[in-house]
Amino acid sequence: MNSFIPVNQPLIRAREKELVMDCLNTGWISSEGPYVHQFEDAFSKRVGRNHGIACSNGTAALDIAIAALKLGPGDEVIMPTFTIISCAAALVRAGAVPVLVDADPQTWNMDPSQVRSVITERTAAILVVHIYGLPVDLDPILDIAEQKHLAIIEDAAELIGGTYKNKPCGSFGTVSTFSFYPNKHITTGEGGMVVTDDSYLADRCRSLRNLCFQPKKRFIHDELGWNYRMTNMQAALGLAQLDFLDENLTLKKSMGRTYSDAFTFFESIQLPLLSTDYADNLFWVYGLIVDESYGTAQDVMQSLSELGIGTRPFFYPMHKQPVFQSIDSFKNVFAPVSERIAQQGFYIPSGLGLSSEQQQHVIHSLVSILNG
Repeated sequence: MNSFIPVNQPLIRAREKELVMDCLNTGWISSEGPYVHQFEDAFSKRVGRNHGIACSNGTAALDIAIAALKLGPGDEVIMPTFTIISCAAALVRAGAVPVLVDADPQTWNMDPSQVRSVITERTAAILVVHIYGLPVDLDPILDIAEQKHLAIIEDAAELIGGTYKNKPCGSFGTVSTFSFYPNKHITTGEGGMVVTDDSYLADRCRSLRNLCFQPKKRFIHDELGWNYRMTNMQAALGLAQLDFLDENLTLKKSMGRTYSDAFTFFESIQLPLLSTDYADNLFWVYGLIVDESYGTAQDVMQSLSELGIGTRPFFYPMHKQPVFQSIDSFKNVFAPVSERIAQQGFYIPSGLGLSSEQQQHVIHSLVSILNG
């Protein structure tokens, strides 16, 4: 097999093309088209929420959620250091202070046992981020939030269709956010969604998404918002994909089990958990952590690249990001788990468009590298 295998290949079916072509044929291509509301309603119901606010991407969804909660200067928000930079960036731009906790070494999610110890009188919220296919163990965090009267922002971008104790991920936050980037279980190309049960917050999110236009005084603004609207074409793509979500989840789980079965005998690598006592792994991506005897993750990734296989490194911890080095609250962070898995972890191709033949090539190539 000579062709390069990318780390992600989206799966686009005839139904998606049909609905997008309908937008083009009718001329409804902007955010004013009917598919936006249809997608918001269908998706919010799927994740058990009363309101859905579609937007331009997952980062925009975080911006909107944080602004809707009026988090700003002086507010501390507890979040994982092992996550994508969008989470910390949204808080920093709002003037809030991210307070970081380390990852759990088995699930790679934020360690709930560390949350209580970093709460102060300035703590206003907890930003929960589900990582790579397993949800955060939410009950301990929800208990703390209730006791301390803290808001929960639940970033469920990587767990579309996932559950925690049989309840949909995305249904736990005061506000919850999603991304529909091409590597997600549902894609709109670019796109995101904020969901909530709070009507007041939903109205704020809709306003913030749309430049804070007033209903009766359109060009009179009392607050600054963004143009973070989703187009009708994006929503059409997402609405069609939503019909195939369960099929996509089944495919992802099958890929994950196939990889785990192939690599389970290698004691020198850590594989993702198949399940915990509160959730099954959806394998949004298939990540693994290699022993230092192989060098770093970058060394193994380079070997796979030479064999025509795309990979991605694990997230780089927030407290190590050069852009955040000047933030005082990041200077004394102790997060050895996050630092190690960032150095030794990477993920291999597992997009919905990956063929069985391609997956077997990935397996054989990695096995040959691991065997030396």
